[in-house]
Amino acid sequence: MVSGAHFAAFAALTFLMVVVPGPSVLFTISRALTVGRRDALLTVAGNSAGVYTQVVAVAFGLGALVTTSAAVFTAVKIAGALYLVYLGVQAVRHRRKLTDAMAAKVPATPGRVLTVLRDGFVVGFANPKSIVFLAALLPQFADPAAGPVPAQMLLLGLCLPAIALATDSAWALVAGTARAWFARSPRRLELVGGTGGLVMIGLGTTLAFTGRSD
Repeated sequence: MVSGAHFAAFAALTFLMVVVPGPSVLFTISRALTVGRRDALLTVAGNSAGVYTQVVAVAFGLGALVTTSAAVFTAVKIAGALYLVYLGVQAVRHRRKLTDAMAAKVPATPGRVLTVLRDGFVVGFANPKSIVFLAALLPQFADPAAGPVPAQMLLLGLCLPAIALATDSAWALVAGTARAWFARSPRRLELVGGTGGLVMIGLGTTLAFTGRSD
């Protein structure tokens, strides 16, 4: 249905977009530094699912609405920004729990699987970087003469979560290794928790004030 040339070209563009750190990458790194590799990797999985939900939305018309309606774009952006700020505040508030866990010589309590997946999903779905990319480019790689356009978009769109899953997992593993070094000292670990939270708050604030390219 989709030609190999179109698929390869879209995959190449997707890779270039994904490797430039954006909200999802920074959120994943913050999670790795704050609560470790396990939650960071779960966040990556949830984020990939959220991004593919964007693909589905673009395939069935939401992408066009987002690119043409400033109100819809702003609503999606603000929702994601507020959620990031909320998660950041929670991380800062509970940063001492990481230190307490180290003092008790037990690992920090990981988040519930569904909760961590949900957090990643929300950030992925509300990521304006990927929704604008998909809305602007995905329709251009679908050929009406080759079959149903939505089906082509859904197939092409698999490139984004697949590439993001691989690259973001790498970021999570690297950041998780850095966290292990910080964890050798309870004070370092508390600093990591607070810093990770501040990064999320800063990311959410930046996202809220980022305008459209048009």
